[in-house]
Amino acid sequence: MGNVCCQDVSRLQKDEIDTQPNPDSSKPPEQKISLSQQGSKKSQVEEMQSQIGQKQCEYVLESEVHQEPEQQQVLTIKDEQPKNNEIMQSQKITNEQNKKEDMNKSLGGNGAGSVGKKIKLGFDIFVKLKEGSIGSHYNFGKVLGQGAFGKVWKVTHKTTGLIRAIKQIKKSSIIKEEEQRLFSEMNILKNLDHPHIVKLFELFQDENNYYLVTEYLSGGELFDRIKKMSSFSESIAADYIRQILLATLHCHEQNIVHRDLKPENIIFISEDPQSQLKVIDFGTSRKFDNQKQMSKRLGTPYYIAPEVLGHSYSEKCDIWSCGVILYILLCGYPPFVGKSENQILDRVKLGKFSFDPDDWDTVSNEAKEFITKLLRMDPNKRLSAKQALEDPWLIKYAPSTQVNKKVLNNLRQFQAETILKQALMSYMITQMSTQKEIQDLQEEFQRLDENNDGFLSKDELLKGYLQIQTDHKLAEDEVERILQMIDINRSGQIDFSEFCMAAMNQEKLLSVQRVEQAFKIFDQNGDGYISKKELEAIMGDLGDDVWNQILTDCDNNGDGQISYEEFVKMLKNKKL
Repeated sequence: MGNVCCQDVSRLQKDEIDTQPNPDSSKPPEQKISLSQQGSKKSQVEEMQSQIGQKQCEYVLESEVHQEPEQQQVLTIKDEQPKNNEIMQSQKITNEQNKKEDMNKSLGGNGAGSVGKKIKLGFDIFVKLKEGSIGSHYNFGKVLGQGAFGKVWKVTHKTTGLIRAIKQIKKSSIIKEEEQRLFSEMNILKNLDHPHIVKLFELFQDENNYYLVTEYLSGGELFDRIKKMSSFSESIAADYIRQILLATLHCHEQNIVHRDLKPENIIFISEDPQSQLKVIDFGTSRKFDNQKQMSKRLGTPYYIAPEVLGHSYSEKCDIWSCGVILYILLCGYPPFVGKSENQILDRVKLGKFSFDPDDWDTVSNEAKEFITKLLRMDPNKRLSAKQALEDPWLIKYAPSTQVNKKVLNNLRQFQAETILKQALMSYMITQMSTQKEIQDLQEEFQRLDENNDGFLSKDELLKGYLQIQTDHKLAEDEVERILQMIDINRSGQIDFSEFCMAAMNQEKLLSVQRVEQAFKIFDQNGDGYISKKELEAIMGDLGDDVWNQILTDCDNNGDGQISYEEFVKMLKNKKL
């Protein structure tokens, strides 16, 4: 399942599944085998995957008394629930409309029209629950995985030809509590916009299933790459952990904790040795409150933080997991091992680990010190994600470089004069661009993003422009204008997708092929015109004010709809 961002659907609600520790179910070897010994023996990592990995390393430690407030009505779910069908049948009859309304509310619901005159058109407006046949939009290919809740498919978008992954979830196999948590996971994922976090494109439902449409990541799991490589240089390990920490910081800045960071949940975009990676599987993630500790005990034995075992923890549990991942990258086995899950957890609680000279003599002291700071028992003394990204060891392997002047010039030249053009260009960059196109831009974004939070502030943008414009006042004026034009969701800063929309060469983004494809996607009945209803099917409720403004901007002949010629003229400022 390493070639897909949606892993085994049986893992849908991991923190609601009661999986008692079973000492016999996983017996990793006590002996430490490094990556360099893989030729003659199984490495410790391979053993971990083959044994504990058989159940996808999903793990809820025990049925808890100390529940988090939003989890107090958790039900124990087994693979077979005799009452599920009755419950779901009853819900179908009485609550189908309520479920649709609840999900749309949970997913941010009301679209562009809900914000009145100050219109926000963020990338997330396109991720709304749609009804109807998903087969009319996608050609289904091979099954990539299968579990108790449904299947994961490799699919091709019929209009654009882009490859994606679809997680199909059977309604009959989930009950109300699970459904609410499914909506919560979707809501978290659709609002995360970062180069190292898997992207959610679309949501569908029909009578029998929900469908989550996400990126198709073909590069395999970080776990698999660890096994295949005979050794990891410190520079490669630093590059990988930096990308993971960047995703983690972006989540933490938005008060989201992942809670299950591990190599199986880190996937490479492609098989290219230089491929970037992405964090996936937000099934156990949640919004957290800085004033309250979380208490739900869940995670994966090798990567779980000791404070999670004690029912009181913060987002720093993710940092512990990053420390374990880095330890494995540099030596090939985890810092806390045992012959059973209970023994592993006992050693995690003690928090004692060592750097065996046989495996660590060639690793720098700076790397060992960094790991030690990530694996501090006291979370208050443990590094934050922001502090970790500023560690001397990471900085050593991530030297700063000049921002590409072409990218800065593209930002200066970006024009999106109308509401609809802003929305359509946002749609094209998030829904219709290739991974290669985006990857080419993300390095420039991260060069500008000096504080690594996944957003570009006015000050960060100004620093970039001062590299090509020495007059401070002119640079400030330029940045103000750029912010007004690019910040289409009015957040006061530039999100990753907004940056990509403006930084990509406009001729490339608005190619004839892509414009034609976009028109076909919005012109759902194929009559050659886009109506308000068709636009709302993709963007959500626009409201009369927004629609009238769109018509004022685009409807040159006053017929109350948008023709292909008007569509092209609006996007490219010229007639066919």
